Amino acid sequence: MKKHYALSVLLALSSTVALADDLAKYQDESRAIVGPFVQKLIAENKKAVMEGGPESAIKVCKDIAPAMAGEVSRLNGLRLTRVSLKVRNPLLGTADAWEQKKLMEFEKRAAKGEKTDAMEVAEIVKEPNGKYFRYMKAIALQQGCVACHGKPTDINENVKARLAEDYPHDQATGYEAGQIRGAVSIKRPL
Repeated sequence: MKKHYALSVLLALSSTVALADDLAKYQDESRAIVGPFVQKLIAENKKAVMEGGPESAIKVCKDIAPAMAGEVSRLNGLRLTRVSLKVRNPLLGTADAWEQKKLMEFEKRAAKGEKTDAMEVAEIVKEPNGKYFRYMKAIALQQGCVACHGKPTDINENVKARLAEDYPHDQATGYEAGQIRGAVSIKRPL
């Protein structure tokens, strides 16, 4: 009986160590995916603004970013998306229950003074359809993004008109630079 108990404890401990190793590995892989994705998105936005002003950046977030996320997802066998509690495009940006909880935790962490640029979370979770690795990296609103996501007084009339046309149910305004706009989320089946 004691041998059986000891064996059970050893197996449980070894699986916990293996799980922690997997979590760290998946987290490192996620960072290596999210970092370049965000940098490319920022570069595309800057390029669009330089070529056509803030209105041009709307196309980047509406068309280019989802295409980039789809490509990254296909290449890596996971789902990468941008999510928020205040969505602009409900079809692509609505957070699921896990993401909503983590976004609210990010907000609490920010309220306590934690830097938004460093906020991330990683977990292995069991869901009805199986086990998944989940990762989120906070997106801090950049100064230039205020032109489309800022307070109504920060957004020019042409941008407001374009947003109203493309996103009639837009909730993604009222932010200040540095606030959490949302997060890049990865969901990977295990």
